[in-house]
Amino acid sequence: MKRLAKMPLSGLSVDEFLARHWQRRPLLVRAALPADCSPMPVEALLALAGDDDVESRLVTRAGGRWRLAHGPFDPDALPPRTRRGWTVLVQGVDLHSDDAALLRDRFAFLPHARIDDLMISFATDGGGVGPHVDSYDVFLLQVHGRRRWKVSRQADLSMVPGLPLKILARFQPQQEWLLEPGDMLYLPPGWAHDGVAEGECMTCSIGFRAPSRLELLRAFLADAADRIDGADPRFGDAGSARALHPGAVPDALRAFTRDAVRGFEPSDREIDDFLGRFLTEPKPTVFFDPPTRPLGAAAFARAASAGGLRLDRRSRMAADGARAYLNGERVDIPAGPIRRLIARLADERALDAQRAAAALRHPLAPDLLHEWYRAGWLHPLAR
Repeated sequence: MKRLAKMPLSGLSVDEFLARHWQRRPLLVRAALPADCSPMPVEALLALAGDDDVESRLVTRAGGRWRLAHGPFDPDALPPRTRRGWTVLVQGVDLHSDDAALLRDRFAFLPHARIDDLMISFATDGGGVGPHVDSYDVFLLQVHGRRRWKVSRQADLSMVPGLPLKILARFQPQQEWLLEPGDMLYLPPGWAHDGVAEGECMTCSIGFRAPSRLELLRAFLADAADRIDGADPRFGDAGSARALHPGAVPDALRAFTRDAVRGFEPSDREIDDFLGRFLTEPKPTVFFDPPTRPLGAAAFARAASAGGLRLDRRSRMAADGARAYLNGERVDIPAGPIRRLIARLADERALDAQRAAAALRHPLAPDLLHEWYRAGWLHPLAR
């Protein structure tokens, strides 16, 4: 797939989209991208569904009965493409395909930290996953064949009991569109929707993560427990009186616990640092490929200065002023041009040759960038 310049919003500006539609109402965009925008052929997607490192699912419906199976799947063991009513969903295709990563990065008018992944679903005629509702924003880009979408802003979100999928019991569509290759549908969280293939089709879903308060709190407290330094006083009750009611919780232990909990007051800096590491932590299934014959530091610097640098498609990066985060690790960045260059790397996921050369002139950069390269987190580009 060729690198495409325009935003996938047709004639609508990003500002108009954010003001009118983002987390508010659906948007149908005809010809958002060229009709040949598919990041991979069907055969490659089905082969990817057989990879042990890829999360995939097979959904079938026959005689009104839904079935769900989890991959990996041997492509030869999948139903024949001539059979109606089955769907393969492959998560995180952007982690395994440069073209899919380029397609994902076209949505960089939204923060990288919000983008979850690019999923691709392949369906035969009549295939789908049933009417359902998501808790996150999603762009549904048709890249092969046709799919009919029905959506509703209904209040009744009760599910059919006893199914392996979360399917709405009383879906009442209010709008309907047939998407052709290159068409795209944006849906905010909470909108019920159902997509059914009309003939063989393939759809890219660019989903956006929206962690809940409980998810963030659990992760933060677990992280804080691992990072608390200094003294760790242990409860003691020397000199206490005889326990008249040994089944009761001791008042002294109660007071000690209250003081420990109330005394835990993380600073804004500690919370922000956690968030940077949390948002850039790769998923457990992500593995990087370090170079088999890595360049030495000097050769790496020459290559980067000649061709530039690009983050690996699997890398997650964020810059927050004096701190940068890459794949869950924090680096303190001094003020000056190097801070601006690292921020540009986080924004654009690449530095051209001129900016890479400028970054490498800072004392911090040669060792840092070479370390990231040796980890497989970024790569020098050919001239």
